[in-house]
Amino acid sequence: MNNKPGIDDKVSIIVPVHNARDYIANTIKMVEAQTYTNWELVLVDDASTDDSVEIITSAIEESSFSQEHFVLILKNKNEKAAAARNTGLDRASGRYIAFLDADDVWLPEKLQKELEFMKKERASFVFMSYEFGDEDAKLTGKIVRVPDSLDFKHALSRTVIFTSTTLFDTKHLDKKLIYMPLIESEDTATWWSILKTGVIARGLDEPLVIYRRPAHSLSSNKLVAIKRIWRLYREIAKLNVFSSLVNLVGWAYRATVRRI
Repeated sequence: MNNKPGIDDKVSIIVPVHNARDYIANTIKMVEAQTYTNWELVLVDDASTDDSVEIITSAIEESSFSQEHFVLILKNKNEKAAAARNTGLDRASGRYIAFLDADDVWLPEKLQKELEFMKKERASFVFMSYEFGDEDAKLTGKIVRVPDSLDFKHALSRTVIFTSTTLFDTKHLDKKLIYMPLIESEDTATWWSILKTGVIARGLDEPLVIYRRPAHSLSSNKLVAIKRIWRLYREIAKLNVFSSLVNLVGWAYRATVRRI
């Protein structure tokens, strides 16, 4: 793949940052280690109260990459991840948009392989499989596989698209569709809104992303998750009660299997 600088091939990587001192230096190094180098890293600090900003500033100053590769945005008020990502989208200058959460891990070939796949498939929305890691990102052996393609109907019962695996081509997908609503489970709501327009998302079944999941997250409040997905069915997907129930059963089954 051509790694020569060019606006038409630039990937804008948007990272919301809030009290991420334990991860953010490694996050920056991880992006710098990508085999695809035509990127800009848009770091949106969401009013951190720790020394995340100082760590980011030092990492940028010490980077072997030029300053043009980095954008640091400081927010005065904490508005959570969705709003931070939207702020990053406002500033992003690349044709391609990728989301990365500060505590997740990209393997070095993530961007290159995903972009090659996107171009090969002539897709505007791509996602990939991923593997669960523990709090230290040590692999657990549990890999979430993804289908070759995913449309709106099938996405309703399987929340298989993980935010840090996504890539969008704004030349063929209206950038406005990528902005996230300021609600809970905003990422799933965004994927559904895109797919509802008729877009087909393409899945690359290669786990080049690690989802860092501390042990205590296994006991997360399942009732809260059910309430969130139910709200999405009714308010975002506009499903009736019966269709919502049918999809909820499928979602609950797949979500359980994915985490065992």
